[in-house]
Amino acid sequence: MSTEHQKYSTENQADAIAHYAEARGLTIVRTYADEGKSGLNLEGRLQLQQLIADVTEGRADFEVVLVYDVSRWGRFQDADQSAYYEYVCRNAGVAVQYCAEQFDNDGSLSATVIKSMKRAMAGEYSRELSAKVFAGQCRLISYGFRQGGPAGFGLRRVLVDEQRQPKAELARGEHKSLQTDRVILSPGPAEEVETVRRMYRMFTLGGHAESQIAETLNGEGRLTDLGRPWTRGSVHQVLTNEKYVGNNVFNRTSFKLKMRRVRNPPEAWVRQEGAFEPIVEPDFFAAAQRIIQERCRRYSDETLLERLSELFSREGRLSGLIIDEAEGMPSSSAYRHRFGSLVRAYQLIGFSPPRDYRFIEINRLLRGLHADVVKDTMRGIEEAGGEVEADQETDLIAVNHEFTASIVIARCHPTPAGGLKWKLRLDTGLRPDISVAVRMDAGNAAARDYYLLPRLDLGRISRLRLSEENGIGLDAYRFDDLAALFYLASREPMRAAA
Repeated sequence: MSTEHQKYSTENQADAIAHYAEARGLTIVRTYADEGKSGLNLEGRLQLQQLIADVTEGRADFEVVLVYDVSRWGRFQDADQSAYYEYVCRNAGVAVQYCAEQFDNDGSLSATVIKSMKRAMAGEYSRELSAKVFAGQCRLISYGFRQGGPAGFGLRRVLVDEQRQPKAELARGEHKSLQTDRVILSPGPAEEVETVRRMYRMFTLGGHAESQIAETLNGEGRLTDLGRPWTRGSVHQVLTNEKYVGNNVFNRTSFKLKMRRVRNPPEAWVRQEGAFEPIVEPDFFAAAQRIIQERCRRYSDETLLERLSELFSREGRLSGLIIDEAEGMPSSSAYRHRFGSLVRAYQLIGFSPPRDYRFIEINRLLRGLHADVVKDTMRGIEEAGGEVEADQETDLIAVNHEFTASIVIARCHPTPAGGLKWKLRLDTGLRPDISVAVRMDAGNAAARDYYLLPRLDLGRISRLRLSEENGIGLDAYRFDDLAALFYLASREPMRAAA
C-alpha cells in the first residue's frame, strides 16, 4: 500500500483476504505487508522480497499465497515483472490465488489473458496518475505554491489555507493534512535572513570566495539549516538558488515513475517569478550570477580540464558535489555549461565513472533529435498537401483534423551476443491514433527505420521490445521512411461532389 485509495489500506486488504480464506477453509499462517510503500519497483518492499526469498529458498510453511488483487504485486512499468513473481511462487509449488478478482487463477486461457490485461492496466494507472500529478504540480507552481523539498537556510515553509491566510509554520518532516491547504516560502528568523544577505554582500561587494565566506561563518559558530558547518558547496547553493529572490522554480530534475533521475535542461523548468517574498534584492542576485559566470569564462577549456584532472588525481573519483566542494575549482555547473555535461568533461580527462553514464549523452542527443523529427514530419505532411498542427506541450500532431500521431524515438541497445534490441515506450496516455516509432541505428546517430503503429491494433500496449526481425505481426508496420504517413495525410482535389 502506498497512499492510494482507501480500499487498498492494509486493514481492508487483510479483512478481504481473511473472509476469502474462511470461505475456502484456508488457515492464514503468515502475513507479508509493505505499508506506505510505492508499488512502482521492488526497492523498499522488504516484505515482498522476504516472501520471494522464503518461497525460493524452501522456507515457506504454506501452500498458497493469497493476494488481494493482481495490482498488489506492484504497478510495475514492465508488466512481466509481476508475472515473474507469480511464476516464482508456482515454480516452487506454492499456488497463488486472488481474493478480489472475478476469475479463478486456474491457468486457463481466460485467466491468463485477464491477468495480462490487469498487469498492463496497473502500470498504465501509474503512468496516467504521474502525468496528472505533474500537471497539477506545474499549475500549483504557477500559483506560487511550494512543491516539496526543504525551505533552505533563511527561509521557512508556511502552511496557508484556500485564501492564502497563514495557518502555521511547518517544521522539517511536517506536511499539510488538508487537501485544500498549500505551502509557501516565507522569510525565516531575522538573524538567518541577515546572514543570507551578508553572504551576498561579501560575495558581490567584498570579493570573498565561497570558501572564505564559509570559513567566516564557521568561525562565528553559525551552522546551516541542517545543523552542519558551512562548506564551499553549501555557500554556493545559497548564492545560486532563485528562491532567495522569490522565484518558484520546479522540474529542474525529475524522477518520474521511479525509473531514472534526469537533470532537465533550463527550457524544461517550470518557473513563476515573484511567487514568494524575497529576502535578497534582485540586483545582488544578478550580480552574484554574473560573477560566477565571469569567473568561469576566464578559464580556457584547457585550464578547466587541467584543474579537473588535478582534482581527480587528488580525490581518486569525481562527482558534482566533489567539484563544488573543492577549493579554487569552478563549479560543476560551469563544466556542464562549457562541455555540455559532466560526463563529457570526465571523458576528456580519462575518468570513467563507476556507472556507465553514456546513456545520459545519448538521451540528450535523442531529445534534440525528437524535436527535429517532429518538425521534419510536419513539413513532410504539409508538402503532401495535408494540414497539421502540434500541441506545444505534448508534441501530439493533429493531421487534417482527422487523426493524431505521436512520435517516439527508440534507442538502440547492442546486445552482448552482437544483436540489436530496441525498447519502445508509447505515449498511450495521449491516445494517439498512430504512434510513429523511430528506430535508431546501432550508433544512435541516425534513424534506421520507422514503425507506424495504429492504436486500433495495439490497444493499451505501452511497451514493446523490438529485435532486428519481429515477425509479420509487427514488421508489417515497418517502413524505410515516412512516405506512407505522408500519403495518409495527402489530399486530392475533387472535381465534383454529390
